[in-house]
Amino acid sequence: MHRVQRLVIHGHERAFVKVGTGPVLLLLHGLGCDHHTWDPIIDRLARRYTVVAPDLLGHGASDKPRADYSIGGYANGMRDLLTVLGIERATVVGHSLGGGVAMQFAYQFPERTERMILLAPGGIGPEVTPLIRAVTLPAFTWAMKVATLPGLRQANVAALQLLARSGIPQTRDLAEVAAIYDSFKDRATRAAIAHVVRACVDWRGQVITMADRAYLTAAMPMCVIWGTEDMVIPASHAEIVRQIAPGAEVDYVANAGHFPHRDHPDRVVKLINDFIRTTEAPEYHRDDWRDMLLGGPVGPVTPARAGDRPLRPVRRPLRRRRPA
Repeated sequence: MHRVQRLVIHGHERAFVKVGTGPVLLLLHGLGCDHHTWDPIIDRLARRYTVVAPDLLGHGASDKPRADYSIGGYANGMRDLLTVLGIERATVVGHSLGGGVAMQFAYQFPERTERMILLAPGGIGPEVTPLIRAVTLPAFTWAMKVATLPGLRQANVAALQLLARSGIPQTRDLAEVAAIYDSFKDRATRAAIAHVVRACVDWRGQVITMADRAYLTAAMPMCVIWGTEDMVIPASHAEIVRQIAPGAEVDYVANAGHFPHRDHPDRVVKLINDFIRTTEAPEYHRDDWRDMLLGGPVGPVTPARAGDRPLRPVRRPLRRRRPA
């Protein structure tokens, strides 16, 4: 177990774990999770890096106020947390929702981002499990209040955990789903998660897409890791990444679901270490970034789907800084 630290920023308490020494990794968890999602890999990463793993606002031990739960709001919160901790730059590692936050962080604060490492990230294509789309329905809060009544909640959690141990590939993620479902017994958690989902998903799927800004990744080292058996966000989105961000490294983890860092932690740690070791962090120069924004993408920009016409890399990548 790691010591959970707490800081009050903008009047709200933020919980986080900070371990290790070396270059900084900022680990951002997925929807309904908290820093514990990184338990299988955090100590291994801490052998080489300073690891900061926060509970996003509305999750875990952090406060759950009526607040801004947009992706941009989360990115701002992570900038402020790093600032308070005296950290200027970091490699941002995001899973699922956290992957969307990581991309937004890199877009909003390129001067503070060394690399992006995204595990089954949201914000690539519209497809997402119906379970998440259901959170956007008006009846979600009421239905979940009933579903988490004592007795019924325990029975459902036990059933999900049993299915997770069945060995059926399609049920491998249900242990994590059970933990998220169990957390919904708290009214503030239910409300926060509903706000988060409604900010980035509607009944048709994910609303937010990185397609229109993917050309900026030509100046930012990016690695995308996806479990081949992901039942939450389809692994086919990794192929979309290849098309809209041709310079990105894309890796699959076989026999892994939506949580590859939990299914195969050794494999994911190796991919993270290798990517950091073999890439250089970019130096931020405002004029270069301005030129990229003015130049924009080359080719059509539409919501990302497999088979879309790939975008060509931009012509003026940022200058790179060699790792310390």
